[in-house]
Amino acid sequence: MGSSADSSGLTIGSCRVRVVDVPLNFPLGTSAATVSKVPLVLLDLDLEEGVTGRAYVFGYTPAGAASIAGTTTEAVELAKGSPASPLQLQLRLGRRYALLGVTGTVRMALSLLDMAMWDAQGRAAGLPVARLLGSTPGSVAAYDSRGLGLASPLELGRQAERLLELNLGAIKLRLGYPTLAEDLAAIDVVRSLTDRPLMVDYNQALSLVEARARGRALEEKAVHWLEEPIRHDDYSGAAALARELDLPIQIGENFNGSEAMLQAVLANACDLAMPDISRIGGVTGWLQAAGVAAAAGKPVSTHLMPEMSAHALAASATAHWLEYVDWADAILREPMEIRDGKAIVPDRPGFGLEWDEKRISALSET
Repeated sequence: MGSSADSSGLTIGSCRVRVVDVPLNFPLGTSAATVSKVPLVLLDLDLEEGVTGRAYVFGYTPAGAASIAGTTTEAVELAKGSPASPLQLQLRLGRRYALLGVTGTVRMALSLLDMAMWDAQGRAAGLPVARLLGSTPGSVAAYDSRGLGLASPLELGRQAERLLELNLGAIKLRLGYPTLAEDLAAIDVVRSLTDRPLMVDYNQALSLVEARARGRALEEKAVHWLEEPIRHDDYSGAAALARELDLPIQIGENFNGSEAMLQAVLANACDLAMPDISRIGGVTGWLQAAGVAAAAGKPVSTHLMPEMSAHALAASATAHWLEYVDWADAILREPMEIRDGKAIVPDRPGFGLEWDEKRISALSET
């Protein structure tokens, strides 16, 4: 898989990086905050041979997005004139940023660059990234993660009814109400509307003691998985929950590179793994993490950015679920297609991303 990219003959040139604030169609309430708009960092990577690679990442906060954008611009300048080889640049730039720390916004900037290089490789070859990775475009199982945050039972029911219209194969509910009774009531609201698999996500809201107590109650609700109930890097605590609960434990959106995923797997900290393509190291990092998952027999799912994540998931031996959100619909000419309850991996060159410049110019842009 690495050989296709390394032999492309493409060379890093210049770039354009933008931050675009995108309002959400479904405002999302989590245990950490209520989110009504998201900053997306868009990269156009121009190669000397006339090919442009495109990718984007979710910047979390305005300051975070600005930092990702600045580091991406700097990284492209450092790599200017070098072969557009994702693996080689991952190693070289990782070394260059070692003293600053390849984590957080630095990791996300390097992941963004990595994804844009893979997109450029696909465009130059006239192939989707999925094919470059040894797979084929098609469909992947996807669950709806656009809404269903902390809300009143009435509002939760309204949100669920709207989400269910898309008819995806499963749905996610954010939990972390002040009491267990409220968590269980929220599950009952959604269960009254659908019998599709239901994932629940606490966004790191609970102590280990509280997670154990709520997890035991959730076992009776037969939820599909229990995601990030405690602090994301508490692998010993997550391992205890995985041992004690008859309920799959899902973690991974905060894995900093494939090394962190390996540590979690070795600690038996999860039954399921969910790397984020922007935190795991882009497509190159995803391939490394997917190898860890395959060796350990762990089902692997994606986190956000479904347009790019779908290509990586399609090439994963233990592929599980794609997390679907519609955030990028506001900036793309051709949004991700949902068909028969699944997400479609497009058979277009690269990731198949084309910016809708007219719609982007109408959004707040920095």
